[in-house]
Amino acid sequence: MPPRLARKPPDTYHHGDLRDALVQAALQEAEQGGPEAISLKALAKKLGVSQPAPYRHFADREALLEAVTAEAFRQFTAVLREAIGKPSKQSKLSRFAQAALAFGLRRNGIYRLMFASRAKACAQKGGELHNAALDTFSLLLEALEAPAVGLLRERQALKIWAGLHGVVMLAEQGLLNGQVAKISREELVEDIVRESKLALSVAIKAAEATRV
Repeated sequence: MPPRLARKPPDTYHHGDLRDALVQAALQEAEQGGPEAISLKALAKKLGVSQPAPYRHFADREALLEAVTAEAFRQFTAVLREAIGKPSKQSKLSRFAQAALAFGLRRNGIYRLMFASRAKACAQKGGELHNAALDTFSLLLEALEAPAVGLLRERQALKIWAGLHGVVMLAEQGLLNGQVAKISREELVEDIVRESKLALSVAIKAAEATRV
């Protein structure tokens, strides 16, 4: 009778599996405590591997943060893409904005990892994180449903990002309850959407008129 093959212990990983396991575990930590909660040492202990093991895949904590933030952007983009792809009477931009607001409030630790840490600012152009963030921004441009006239769409998209980010962060800090203006966060975002679409439409018409 041939000898039975020994099973791989549950706390070990094939080459390459550990990288993904570290990213997923770090996402879970960020979910609870934001980017500050991510520690290579703590993750190694959580996954049951030696302390040096994570460094075979990530040079340092910053390299891990970049990979984790890239994965966060991919998940964020997937949520937004699903939202704007559903049949609805709402505009694509409205669905995009409301989905972004819901994501930011529900998964604030992940949101802060993407937009309130230095990971994105330090990302190398053309790298994994840079490209993942560009995919999200490209989806916003698509949601605007407007022709490309100069950089008008890009400028308006940045204004929308700034407005959405402000709503999410102020709400998360308890500084935005809407009582003074008697408006909900969702209604405020809808105002941003409506005003942005109008401003972009006016700017495009003005730009096209100068060409005549």
